Amino acid sequence: MPIDMEHRLTVVEDRSKSNTRRIEDLEKRQDNLDDLVSTVKVLATREESVENDVKEIKRDVKDLTNKPAKRWEGVVEKVIMLVVAAVVGFILAKIGLA
Repeated sequence: MPIDMEHRLTVVEDRSKSNTRRIEDLEKRQDNLDDLVSTVKVLATREESVENDVKEIKRDVKDLTNKPAKRWEGVVEKVIMLVVAAVVGFILAKIGLA
């Protein structure tokens, strides 16, 4: 084999080995990227679930904080009705209808 051909063949073999290592490195990086994408998908799903839970908790807290106000409104309404009934009863008693 002529020396030039032998040299060229050695260069090609070296380049082939180098390319093989680079391809293996790229495959590892691609596997890592695929893992990262999968992890991000899982995190996005969990984040959505947490967001829904937070919305539900906020609704529950709002309902709980509104309960005392609703009760107070009911008590006030009943007191007003009682006062009005007493006034009407007093007026009816004064005019002799009761």
